[in-house]
Amino acid sequence: MKTLTPKAEDIERRWWLVDATGVPLGRLASHVAGILRGKHNPFYTPHLDTGDHVVVINASKVLLTGRKADQKTYFRHSGYMGGEKHIPFRRMFAKSPERVVELAVKGMLPKNALGRRMKDKLRVYAGAEHPHQGQNPQPLVLKR
Repeated sequence: MKTLTPKAEDIERRWWLVDATGVPLGRLASHVAGILRGKHNPFYTPHLDTGDHVVVINASKVLLTGRKADQKTYFRHSGYMGGEKHIPFRRMFAKSPERVVELAVKGMLPKNALGRRMKDKLRVYAGAEHPHQGQNPQPLVLKR
């Protein structure tokens, strides 16, 4: 018995459309990360990019439960002494809700070149409009 490894030409990439309205951020990110990795496919292989493309709309309507909206911060460092930046969630969300969703999904992907390639298949939009109608994305219903 042999283990089959899918070749690049065998992988058929589909497009999914996810509406983030009223969905908690962590649940949204974990579902989207699983689709980007390809864990929903029967031929999932951890060392290959077998995932699909995901378009997330209405990122400005995503939820955080509990007191996370007041307590959560995003950390950056410039590389210089004392160059720490702590950005509160509310300020980051008001400025760019797309970035909040992208960072949540990025944190659930592998931290290597394969994970960076998977992240390139994610498109996030704050509103309901997106320019990917030509790809005919299938709606993906998330459990709330």
